[in-house]
Amino acid sequence: MTNGADTHCPYCALQCAMTLTTPAALTPASQPGSVPVPEQPAADTALLDVTGRDFPTNRGGLCRKGWTSASLLNHPGRVTEPLLKGADGVHRPIGWDEALERITTAVKSTRARYGADAVGVFGGGGLTNEKAYQLGKFARLALGTSRIDYNGRFCMSSAAAAGMRAFGLDRGLPFPLEDLDSASTILMLGSNVAETMPPFVQHLQGARDAGGLIVVDPRRSATAAFTSDGGGLHLQPLPGTDLALLLGLSHVVIHEGLADAGYLAARTTGYDALVRSVASYWPERVQSLTGVPAGLIRDTARRLADGSRRGGSYILTGRGVEQHVDGTDTATAAINLSLLLGLPGSARSGCGTLTGQGNGQGGREHGQKADQLPGYRKITDPAARAHMAAVWGVPESLIPGPGLPAVQLLKSLGQPDGVRCLFVHGANVAVSAPDANAVIAGLRSLDFLVVCDFFLSETAAEADLILPVTQWAEEEGTLTNLEGRVLRRRRALAPPPGVRSELWIMTRLAEALDAPSTFSEDPETVFEELRLASSGGLADYSGIDYAMLDRGEAAYWPYPAGSTGTPRLFLDSFAHADGRAVFTAVTPRRRAAAPASADANSADLAGAGYAGTAMTLITGRLMEHYQSGAQTRRVAALADAQPEARLQIHPAAAAAQGIADGDVVSISNGRGVVSCRAALSTDIRPETVFLPFHFPELESANRLTEAATDPISGMPEFKFSHVWVRPGAANLRANELQKEGAS
Repeated sequence: MTNGADTHCPYCALQCAMTLTTPAALTPASQPGSVPVPEQPAADTALLDVTGRDFPTNRGGLCRKGWTSASLLNHPGRVTEPLLKGADGVHRPIGWDEALERITTAVKSTRARYGADAVGVFGGGGLTNEKAYQLGKFARLALGTSRIDYNGRFCMSSAAAAGMRAFGLDRGLPFPLEDLDSASTILMLGSNVAETMPPFVQHLQGARDAGGLIVVDPRRSATAAFTSDGGGLHLQPLPGTDLALLLGLSHVVIHEGLADAGYLAARTTGYDALVRSVASYWPERVQSLTGVPAGLIRDTARRLADGSRRGGSYILTGRGVEQHVDGTDTATAAINLSLLLGLPGSARSGCGTLTGQGNGQGGREHGQKADQLPGYRKITDPAARAHMAAVWGVPESLIPGPGLPAVQLLKSLGQPDGVRCLFVHGANVAVSAPDANAVIAGLRSLDFLVVCDFFLSETAAEADLILPVTQWAEEEGTLTNLEGRVLRRRRALAPPPGVRSELWIMTRLAEALDAPSTFSEDPETVFEELRLASSGGLADYSGIDYAMLDRGEAAYWPYPAGSTGTPRLFLDSFAHADGRAVFTAVTPRRRAAAPASADANSADLAGAGYAGTAMTLITGRLMEHYQSGAQTRRVAALADAQPEARLQIHPAAAAAQGIADGDVVSISNGRGVVSCRAALSTDIRPETVFLPFHFPELESANRLTEAATDPISGMPEFKFSHVWVRPGAANLRANELQKEGAS
């Protein structure tokens, strides 16, 4: 007998639909609120088969990560019982009772000695809505701390801040993904969906057939390659100049009379200030700033305007334009351009951002962010606080105020007035956070570190206590995809006996800490409370329940009780009080120039008369891997395809340093050193290098990224780092010998 579960992929926010099947016989459910599920077979047998399921986002397709996702469920490296680090640094199994007792003691002693804010929580954009919601509640009521934030701060925060600024509401895509199918023009900035979300590409085909796919990226990425053969345009700006490029596009739209005057008058405010702000960004000047030819700038603006009058135009942004110290302003500039053209709130056009993490949308709506309460409510809003106090049944005074955004939270680890005891759920900050060496030092300075994970990730390896938790196919819950559509995750397999869900862990700890309010280990019970908590908020889920999701009904938030949801936002009005969208004038910030020669880290080479080349590092994903690679590096098929980090570098830049394809190179700056092999390619600009961020230790790209942040969103500067590139020691000596022989 074959049994199955219809669910969704555990990786990115496309949330491709899949069916999981296994021939194992059904056994009773192991946790409350669940359906009967198969027992866990032996480790040497296949647990589940994965089949793509027809769904609007993926239409039956999956990427390599999705097809191989079930292979991790019985991976031999799976953590299946609590592990306590001994004085010798070795993790050894302990029972759950002892594990919970040690955590309770650590929390109580930390609060007594340093205060409640010395306890911190770092969450993740891959947690279900139920876990994200209860984690925020757990932090604020059970731990009594304001110090909670999550790794979505590294992913969506700048776009979210820009959306709130312009529209009064942030939902990644304010329209169904299928709307892109009929577009004649799509401008995509800073996103490589062909590798990060391969099934997404089918939604670009209509624009490509019309010659209207326009991709902005310093690299000729796999997505940019789709613009060839008449498919569209590839604009290849200098890293960090997207804001100037967008101002130049707006300048053309305004001064060539391409703006939608009727839309501007009826639906926006702030136009006059915007006109003044872009006046000095004529195409020839923008060419000098960005390296993008003035003719391409004009052509892009005209194509967008023409598309908005014909089949529809869409502007989409991704991390490439958002992960900067001016990321909010850059995302705002993209929205400004879309408003000039009358795209947002149109039935045939639009503007949006591509959410990255699996629940990056829902994960930021219900309480993991330092400044938010569930329903996308501001934690400083008295009405929001009163609403949550009523739902939770506690005095409003028990709800702490705003905490610290992720980078500041991590910088505070082990500091005199910082976090001394930290919980990490669904994140691998030792690899994924900027200035990773400093983050690892902070983790090691803590009095007590608890990590919930299913593998011994690089962060878990630093933990005093590791708690084994359920994987995606072993749990029930909901997630919200990049369209703002709420989806059901369904259990297909019972977890190993020693594994627990985060909901169970939080419930037990809340009891041990005598927390006010109630906590539950049943996902549906938690979701019912989430509905009440979100009711009346911007992200209102009150009209959604498990029964309707199980019937396959499409549920796009906001979905107030009694409504039918909101697949397309802003058709009638925007979320500001006057119903209008707001133009915000923005201006590029001046960035420090890279020094002309190597820094102090290369002093050992200076005696040989050698100086490394100063270049700009950008980081990003590979098709085979996801985020910090903690999961995908353990999948044999994916690891075999991409076993190591490789530095993409232009042949001209490599030749200047005597670097050949496959050579080991050193990439360094004042924050750290990375060593990996070079991959020569003309697909990248000569002054720029690219390094994937999935790898740890000496291949970790985030050893080099800076913990500088956008002042509005708290987003780190991942996409612009000065580095020095030089041959590795062995290559350097070979080059010297070659030069000596030539002389």
